[in-house]
Amino acid sequence: MLDRDVLREEPERVRWAIEVKGVEGIDLDQVLAIDEEWRELKAEGDSLRHERNRISEKIGELKRAGDEQAAQEHIQRSGELKESLEEVEQRADTLEAELDAALFELPNIPHESVPVGEDETDNVEVDRWGFDAPRELSDPVIPHYDLGEELEIIDFERGAKVAGGGFQFLKGDGARLEYALIQFMLDLHREQGYTDVFPPIAVNSASMRGTGQFPKFVEDAYRIGGANDEPYDDSDLWLLPTAEVPVTNMYRDEILLDDDLPIKHQAFSPNFRREAGEHGTETRGYVRVHQFNKVELVNFVRPEESFERLEGLREEAEEVLKRLELPYRVLHMCTGDMGFQQAKKYDIEVWAPADDMPDGPEIGGRWLEVSSVSNFGDFQARRAGLRYRAERHESADYLHTLNGSGIALPRTVVAILEYYQNDDGTVTVPEVLRPYLDGQEVIEGHDPVGESAVGAGRKA
Repeated sequence: MLDRDVLREEPERVRWAIEVKGVEGIDLDQVLAIDEEWRELKAEGDSLRHERNRISEKIGELKRAGDEQAAQEHIQRSGELKESLEEVEQRADTLEAELDAALFELPNIPHESVPVGEDETDNVEVDRWGFDAPRELSDPVIPHYDLGEELEIIDFERGAKVAGGGFQFLKGDGARLEYALIQFMLDLHREQGYTDVFPPIAVNSASMRGTGQFPKFVEDAYRIGGANDEPYDDSDLWLLPTAEVPVTNMYRDEILLDDDLPIKHQAFSPNFRREAGEHGTETRGYVRVHQFNKVELVNFVRPEESFERLEGLREEAEEVLKRLELPYRVLHMCTGDMGFQQAKKYDIEVWAPADDMPDGPEIGGRWLEVSSVSNFGDFQARRAGLRYRAERHESADYLHTLNGSGIALPRTVVAILEYYQNDDGTVTVPEVLRPYLDGQEVIEGHDPVGESAVGAGRKA
């Protein structure tokens, strides 16, 4: 949420943010008019309150002097002032509620270093790693969705049977590979100074609003009871879309101390997203699913340190791919593609070499986003009441929040299955993961089960 002073003192900057982020449905002039009327009413209320207090003192003086008639006249005037004050305060409260609702709809203002652009074609590639001496690829590279089913380590059909499209089973070495990735990432981020948090899977509406998921992204959330288009309040529960939500809200409406900062938390969780409107061949398989695992990195820092910390957070997320020896690139996201809440954002995209997409890289295959690393400034802190006190005698100020995926599991699994596959259809286990798989070096797959496998000729 934006500071009201920014809205009042820099309205054109706010108008620019709305424009370059492509946020629709906001009448900023109306918001400014509401704020102006609210301030006028607050001033009028203060004036009425001051006059009523003055008259109350006068009533006491007149009663002590024995002038009952004059005292009654002042009492009548005090009653009139009370009625006027109640009307002004009621109107001011209504306007303040409208203003607060409008502030939750206003996007964060992009940092001055963010490239201005309309969509993903205007993002700026700032780094590329792992292509100097890439691994010799299988010929051809089999897409992960075919290879995973052939090896009997991913089962999309049975996942859809149990839960619907966008859900899947990981089986045998597929499940073990994902467990290994989770443990590897948690160990790595502990090395980087992160403290583990195991968060609730259900979060309330206040938490979703605090990080900026609500009200903008209600349709993508899974509500626990009730339909998404029905009214909800802060007691309603939702399945978390990312561990960013519960971890950022851990300290909601609290005041931290300067000595507490920076705080670096990591959290593993399953995540749930409807991904409304997402479909097509580019989302086939384990790329865009409704339930997926992720290790999330959340930072709480002093305002003057946040953009430097962003660069450090980006390096921490990149280190996962470097140790896995998976080629990747980093994009500096433009204003039109960076998101509603962010002040500055990087996307880290791993290279999956199997599928050639129309807008894929010149080296073939496609890029898959596995981490978004973002600085929110004080945007989330204002929504969630996250403050810190630099000195005990000073007033509390809003801190800055950052987060990044360290990293999302499904697309990392996709990249491993495609980049590390061999000509014989097996998959080499990245060296850094082998200790988590009891030294296993190759995924050879499993035998299928059931009569259906016999009928398909896949089982002797």
